[in-house]
Amino acid sequence: MTQFQDILYEVDGPLGVITLNRPGYRNAQSYRMLDEIDAAFALARSDEAVRVLIVRGSGGVFSAGHDLGTADALEYRQALGAKPGIQLYDQFKHYNLDVVLRWRNFPKPTIAMVEGYCIYAGWMLAAAMDVVFAAEDAEFLAGVVEYMSIPWDIGVRRAKELCFESRFIPAAEAERYGLVNRVLPQAELERETYAWARRVAENSPEVLRFAKIHMNKAQDAQGFSQALEDSLGDYQAMMHLPGVDLRKPGQNRLLAVDLAVRGKRGKRYGQDR
Repeated sequence: MTQFQDILYEVDGPLGVITLNRPGYRNAQSYRMLDEIDAAFALARSDEAVRVLIVRGSGGVFSAGHDLGTADALEYRQALGAKPGIQLYDQFKHYNLDVVLRWRNFPKPTIAMVEGYCIYAGWMLAAAMDVVFAAEDAEFLAGVVEYMSIPWDIGVRRAKELCFESRFIPAAEAERYGLVNRVLPQAELERETYAWARRVAENSPEVLRFAKIHMNKAQDAQGFSQALEDSLGDYQAMMHLPGVDLRKPGQNRLLAVDLAVRGKRGKRYGQDR
């Protein structure tokens, strides 16, 4: 079995299970973690015994979002050696759009099992899965992200409301808006998620793939994938305007929200999001 540093991957009968495993940073997503997630998806795809893939987080948290500067993440990123300019842009696009779209189009059913925080890149990852089950105490934070599926996940007006305000929403609200399929008591989340996945795995892989392809194509016919491509370009242009730094106080209310969240956990802003 392939050995990973930032995730765990196991096969449980017909289920593949990816566990984000940086609990010390509440599963903030570094480039190494994203590479390992992608490798685990490839393993699950090549394994005919795996019919359904579950993605979850360790330590009671799904993901606190993008890694914004932990030492090991910076070292890994520097080792990739992308040069400023087109190489750096291609790298950014690869990790923030291309791999997420690939996971969205993974040919087997996928399910996000969300506990605790699901912030920014956490939302991106969960939203790319086919189905989202969440614990009652899960909290979701939408924001200005690279894989901008949020208007498709919850509707344009709600997306504007939440992104303008940078407001956490509880799992029950996320369910009402359509991001989450089921909200379950924490004690029942794993059992019910795995039970549902096993029921799905009893169907033929041909039927499952047929259903998934047609659901995704229906969304793409409305412009989903093209809209995400276009949004990434706008995101890059805005982020590189002179004087724009969303990590600075006063530029983004998310910073105040984030400081408050991390203050409860004894974390310093800038290490993960």
